[in-house]
Amino acid sequence: MSKQILVIGAGFAGMWSALGAARLLEQAGRSDVEVSLIAPEPALHVRPRLYEQNPEGMKAPLLEIFKTAGVKFIQGLVKHIDVANQQVRLIGTGADTSGCDIKYDRLVLAAGSRLNCPPIPGLKDHAFNVDQIADAARLEAHLHGLAERADSAGRNTVVVAGAGFTGIETAAEMPARLREILGPNVAVNVIMVERAGEVGPDLGPGPRPVITQALTELGVTWRLGSGVAVVDAAGVTLENGERIEADTVIWTAGARASELTAQIPGEHDRFGRLHVDRNLKVKGIDAVFATGDCAYAATDDKGNHTMMSCQHANNLGRSAGHNVAADLLGLDPIAYSQSEYVTCLALGPWGAVYTEGWDRQVKLKGPEAGALKTMINTQWIYPPNGDRAEILASADPARVIVA
Repeated sequence: MSKQILVIGAGFAGMWSALGAARLLEQAGRSDVEVSLIAPEPALHVRPRLYEQNPEGMKAPLLEIFKTAGVKFIQGLVKHIDVANQQVRLIGTGADTSGCDIKYDRLVLAAGSRLNCPPIPGLKDHAFNVDQIADAARLEAHLHGLAERADSAGRNTVVVAGAGFTGIETAAEMPARLREILGPNVAVNVIMVERAGEVGPDLGPGPRPVITQALTELGVTWRLGSGVAVVDAAGVTLENGERIEADTVIWTAGARASELTAQIPGEHDRFGRLHVDRNLKVKGIDAVFATGDCAYAATDDKGNHTMMSCQHANNLGRSAGHNVAADLLGLDPIAYSQSEYVTCLALGPWGAVYTEGWDRQVKLKGPEAGALKTMINTQWIYPPNGDRAEILASADPARVIVA
């Protein structure tokens, strides 16, 4: 009877985990181990692009890639992980798998993350977000519907809650998108609201002057030092009592690892991520690996750890796939390492800002950085193509992509 490597999730980390495992199995000449991947659909959702227009076009098909690589795709949604009995339970999307249990010999949890939505009154009922494709599509439909409303300050105002990476990229897009919908002469108002005292509090001081320059030139303003207290159909009330009338409120304030991480025993960080060793095995759990946004992993020996980003998820996936197969076959693992760190933050029509190092030293800005961001978004982070040999070669954990 063949052994089973099971990967949960078809995001960047899940896709590369499955391909990385298939690569090592082929190199080892082992046909007695099956690699299976479970996800609601065989598609990679390119979440880093969902602040842009046409979000429904931002997913890439994976079924043919999996077939070519020898990865079995199982359509379904995992609701329970039984670590003691080494099995998972599926529900929902696949009629032939709903309610069934699937055994594994090794498991890779690559279920990604979800937007954190705290119990703020009115948030779930009245705010939009760009976390998932359906969410971004709902926002886009709402924005186009604004043109049918009477001209007012509320109609022409967008509040972006959160001035972190996603909030900045979203806010920078909004003035041009609103003018395209409402007309070039409409006085649009895009306001970021951030509880911290700085724009981009987690991005540090390095790129902040470039970010604030770009946002100012784009016409974006911000309120700092007070978060959102209440959201309603006509706007937001801040914690300091300030009222902002806005027909559009977009929530971007933080992400949390998949709720499935809570079903795995072990230490978790403040985002719910599982602490893993340098081979990405969950500490204290023999048969379970975690990767991507589900893993709190050291990137080097200097105290740096992975961010919840596609930059790290791509390489985390390659390493997890290789190491889970190596662990099952009794081969030597290759410790995950990603010492170089960059950021490339999109700033709407202004361009972007590109930094290098954990202290984020600015190397490119404006249109030049914007061209790099476009290349990253449209080429570098998309699934591999080619024949079986090319696809499996692209899953080599030594092939570290910094983007």
